[in-house]
Amino acid sequence: MKPPLLRVLLGQTLREQRIHDRRTLRDVSLAARVSLGYLSEVERGQKEASSELLFSICQALNLPLSEILREVSEKMLVVEAGQLQASRIGLEAAAPSVIAA
Repeated sequence: MKPPLLRVLLGQTLREQRIHDRRTLRDVSLAARVSLGYLSEVERGQKEASSELLFSICQALNLPLSEILREVSEKMLVVEAGQLQASRIGLEAAAPSVIAA
């Protein structure tokens, strides 16, 4: 299982925040001065936003960029921990067959 791309987690986090604030794509795109279509692609993880664009989107959402990055980092930690646990379970399951051989 491969980890989700950073842009996917970042987009999900931005969308969650926008929806939590009951803001529309149009509202945020106008405030951030980015096209509605591009913002939608960023939220869906299809486009990698530049640091300048991320800063503008965060300003439009009235959030510090560091807060969004912290949330994304926490999500990535959860994903990585789950993958580490899954790989350990896989190694433990394989161990008896190695011993039996």
